[in-house]
Amino acid sequence: MNMNLQYFADAGTLVNGTANFVNAGTGATTAFDNDHTLSPELKAFYDTELLENARAELFYAQFAKRQPLPANHKGQVEWRKWNTFERAAKLTEGVIPTGQKFGVTTVTGAVDQYGTYTAITDKLELRAYDDVILGATEEMGASAAETQEKLIRDALLLGTNVLYCDNVTLATGAVASTPASCAQMEASGTVMSMLTPAMINKAVTILKKNRVPRINGRYYAVIHPSVAHDLRESEGWIEAHKYAAPEQLFNGEIGELHGVRFIENVFAPVLGGNDYKNKAETMTYATYFFGKDAFGIIDPEGGALEMIIHDKGEIGGPLNQFSTIGYKFETNGATILYPERLLRVMSCSSFSATDEAN
Repeated sequence: MNMNLQYFADAGTLVNGTANFVNAGTGATTAFDNDHTLSPELKAFYDTELLENARAELFYAQFAKRQPLPANHKGQVEWRKWNTFERAAKLTEGVIPTGQKFGVTTVTGAVDQYGTYTAITDKLELRAYDDVILGATEEMGASAAETQEKLIRDALLLGTNVLYCDNVTLATGAVASTPASCAQMEASGTVMSMLTPAMINKAVTILKKNRVPRINGRYYAVIHPSVAHDLRESEGWIEAHKYAAPEQLFNGEIGELHGVRFIENVFAPVLGGNDYKNKAETMTYATYFFGKDAFGIIDPEGGALEMIIHDKGEIGGPLNQFSTIGYKFETNGATILYPERLLRVMSCSSFSATDEAN
């Protein structure tokens, strides 16, 4: 009896793939159409990739006081804080004292929308050795994190509490002078305005005098790697792995000194230009010291970080020639809630002459 085995091959001529339909016999592919696509499943995966990559680079946001913004509300929120009372005065017998006024102070913040995308041609997607969609998604995650970080750090740069690091003679460690502005900060090979343990102690003293509440018993500071490099060479530095409870470390945490835990962040401000240049006209650095609820971030309902992928079958034109990968989100950047709880410490570094403004 003759048997045509081709009949049994039909079931394998159509295989559902991750990017298209595949003919198992010939290897030919057929693009997904609007009714038959795995795009929703792939989007869920890529959403995860975006969020994981973005979350890995978020340092400032983990310390913010978050304020929800419900949908169908104006894109603005209001934080309220009670006014404090003066201490009590001595009473005079039989005399009713004057009562104190009570009130509330409000701080407002408004959201704006940010976003970007890239287009991938069908030919690149088909011929590239690596998964270009996944690669683009990973890079979009990094872009989203960098955008959010810079928006927060630039908002915090508006804080009015500033401490300028002493100019220190490098050979002896002695204080040469105390600058009152960036223009008076030294950045030479012999004298440097440095973030030293003494300056950290001074910053902590300022926070204590302002009665700034701590976070888990500590103050925190976000520091640039170039500044951290110089600080690590100072005595008294405690590496993060020596903590009694290392599982409590925050994202990016590198160590502790004088009751301050330091978060290393490449997006910490590196500043130049007329407003921030030092005596050598090189880069200066801002290290933010802060306590609990120093600044706030708005969490808009429906406006959180969103990954948006359009398959070439959806958006690629009459010939399905390109796909797009992008993201968007809404944010206020950051709003300073308690100015006294945020201290910007300005310093130079041994890298001031080679680093670029960010």
